[in-house]
Amino acid sequence: MPTDIGMVVNDFLVEHFENVMDYNFTASVEKEFDDISMGNKAWNEMIAEFYTPFHKNVEITLETSERATGERELGVDPKSGKRIIARVGRYGPMVQIGEADDEEKPRFAAIRSGQRIDTITLEEALHLFELPRSIGEFENTEITVNIGRFGPYVKHMDKFYSLKGDVDDPYTIEKERAIEVIHEKRKLESERIIKTFDENEEVKVLKGRWGPYIAVGKQNVKIPKDTEPSSLTLEECLKLAEEAPKTKGKGKSKRKAKK
Repeated sequence: MPTDIGMVVNDFLVEHFENVMDYNFTASVEKEFDDISMGNKAWNEMIAEFYTPFHKNVEITLETSERATGERELGVDPKSGKRIIARVGRYGPMVQIGEADDEEKPRFAAIRSGQRIDTITLEEALHLFELPRSIGEFENTEITVNIGRFGPYVKHMDKFYSLKGDVDDPYTIEKERAIEVIHEKRKLESERIIKTFDENEEVKVLKGRWGPYIAVGKQNVKIPKDTEPSSLTLEECLKLAEEAPKTKGKGKSKRKAKK
């Protein structure tokens, strides 16, 4: 089944490069290749006949055509009176309320799996804007549900908890299930912790994929093999972090000038 992006690209190519997208183009090129192989036509002549007008068309298209988005108008938002469109955005198919040049910024919502920009209805698009949802409080703090760049999630106390896409529907998930997700993530995180320090919450001794290590903020530090991770003191952790080799940034190597 063709994807939204595939259809947008195809429509763009058909509009701006009709001769190349024509079904007869390949057959015509193959015939010219046969003529070249038999010595009836020079290869550079064939390339010039194709490439010169093609390159000119590419330059004209780059200058005059707008970015292809497959934009399709769905109707009007009953609350704001603004236009609703479906299109392909930077991160994939989406629906949008409002225009980029409006005083108030437009609202966006990702299209769900199984939906397409060429078939989604106004009602389905409006349903997508029901997120983020507030589904109650836990530990005296609001729980919200939304869909982000990496999928659906629960947000609580400025922390994000991923939802299982094949199990949890962000449009229908209830408070009790969201709390379960929070507890599951907390349990996994607590099992990783070997030691923490009240004097400095940024320093932790953790279990990692390749064994125990020290986390000092965003810095990860190896623990010497002859050291028991649970016996480390705060001072020892900070000293190991200070003595750890600094990670070199990935800089681009300069090419040597040719003599």
